[in-house]
Amino acid sequence: MTEESQLNGYRQVNATPGSLIRAEGLYRKYKNIAAVDGITFNVEPGETYGLLGPNGAGKTTTMRMLSGLTPVDSGTLTVAGIDVVQDSRSVRAIMGVVTQHDGLDTGLTVYQNLFLYGFLIGLSKSCAAKRTDEVLEFFNLRDRSKANVYELSGGMKRRLAIARSLMGSPTVIVLDEPSTGLDPQSRNRVWEELAILKDSGVTVLLSTHYMEEAATLCDRLSIMDQGKILDEGTPDQMILKHAPKEVAQVRVAPGSLRRVRDYLHKHEISFREVGALISVTGAEGVAPDLSELDEVDGVRTSYRVGNLEDVFLTLTGRELRDG
Repeated sequence: MTEESQLNGYRQVNATPGSLIRAEGLYRKYKNIAAVDGITFNVEPGETYGLLGPNGAGKTTTMRMLSGLTPVDSGTLTVAGIDVVQDSRSVRAIMGVVTQHDGLDTGLTVYQNLFLYGFLIGLSKSCAAKRTDEVLEFFNLRDRSKANVYELSGGMKRRLAIARSLMGSPTVIVLDEPSTGLDPQSRNRVWEELAILKDSGVTVLLSTHYMEEAATLCDRLSIMDQGKILDEGTPDQMILKHAPKEVAQVRVAPGSLRRVRDYLHKHEISFREVGALISVTGAEGVAPDLSELDEVDGVRTSYRVGNLEDVFLTLTGRELRDG
């Protein structure tokens, strides 16, 4: 393998027509529990595809099977025409993987983490050095290249983990909860970099339990819960199909909470409470007129359009949970 081919990709794989990732009837059981229960989905070349669901939905297990880290009990799984079960090594050669736990070596600098990873995946020293410089430039990490990993913020570590996954010029990148634990500024920076990757033609499969992240990044997504895919489509399609058109949000002071509940029960208006906020949806997905509550002390009502959280609630009968 020439150094040029090493730099442009650790392994050359012939392009395959159709979907880049194909999962058919994918199943994985732990003891007597189906962590992934016969799911089927396809990811097209250049697409950003999301698995949206709470922790424990089966997203991470799906990601681990895709990257060859967890065995497949049954079903088929291919990446670029390669059978993951039969040849996981070839799949990993064209795939960048970012797990929830970054796995960075805190005893090394930013530059050393990238260079060593490139060398370990098969790049020559000269290619690893060249690729490290390219990746540092791409992620605007050059000014921190000599910093030790333990000196970095959480957001910077996450960016470094994503940068490291690009050392082999992968065809597809798998990201498990890419922005978990990040502050809004760091999260937006990661999103910007993922958008740039998409523009460069990289196919991205990500898992998340953040609705805003899914809506911002994903061309299409599947909503998962209890190991199953409940529905699939673009974010807009899912919202149009499953979410109410309008939701009233009533913020209530503690002293007025009982009065508001009694009013909603009396008028048979469905609602759900999240802390001090009450979400109200009327018949046919249209928020009801709650103007009478304006006269109640400590009550403020606002309205918003339906979103992916409402989609999840409609499909599962409960809120999207963090854990």
